[in-house]
Amino acid sequence: MRHAACALALILATPAFATGEILSIITEADQARLNAYEATREEAVAEARQGGSAADIATMEGALDAEHLSFDGFDMTGDWQCRTTKVGGLANLVVYSWFKCRVTDDGSGWRLQKLSGSQRTTGRFFTDSDTQLTYLGSGSIHNDPAPQYGSGPESDQAAYAFRTGENRWHIEFPAPHYESKLDILEFRR
Repeated sequence: MRHAACALALILATPAFATGEILSIITEADQARLNAYEATREEAVAEARQGGSAADIATMEGALDAEHLSFDGFDMTGDWQCRTTKVGGLANLVVYSWFKCRVTDDGSGWRLQKLSGSQRTTGRFFTDSDTQLTYLGSGSIHNDPAPQYGSGPESDQAAYAFRTGENRWHIEFPAPHYESKLDILEFRR
């Protein structure tokens, strides 16, 4: 009886996913990161506001405060400009310039590849709700091949994606392995 209650509590504490497939893929560490998303985000933003420049704070807030729109009918496929903002952590707040990203659809869903910049990501999206996707990916440095998701905490990535405009969206990575407490990866056409 006690084990059943614990199992039920664990299920209720985790986000609901549109498909059960993600539950067989996501690592325990990444599930824990996503469960702590709100607290991690709040702490990172507070640090950024204390130590970031006015221009960088405005960029961060522009991404984070944008209304979350429906992904219904939205075609993510194609080439995108993308930039990373590192929030909290070593440097409080850093906004990088725009790089190249590509989203493809392999028949089982959208897949992302960050094609340029020193820190890269490759991964797949899962539908949580009409306005939120979960991203599971693998990070790599420069042109090193990305390890398969599940290879370990140095490369595994888990995040939430939000659509914020006709041709804009972003991904929020809570507790990334390197440098910051929250990474925001913004996309524009």
